[in-house]
Amino acid sequence: MDSNIKEIQSFAMGLKSDYNAVKNPIALCWSNGPVEGSVNKLKTIKRQMHGRGSFQLLKKRLILNTS
Repeated sequence: MDSNIKEIQSFAMGLKSDYNAVKNPIALCWSNGPVEGSVNKLKTIKRQMHGRGSFQLLKKRLILNTS
């Protein structure tokens, strides 16, 4: 590392140690975006319903709320 700044050296070492994790999202066409969107939707509905209904009601809301 050519920098004299400790934080930049640490950041660069972290990038270097996780090189594949940094490179793969750029190089590959795979994305977990749709999965993350579904998880976010589920968590939002769960928070809205907290303590108000059963698992069956949660399931119906997820199926009906497909937007």
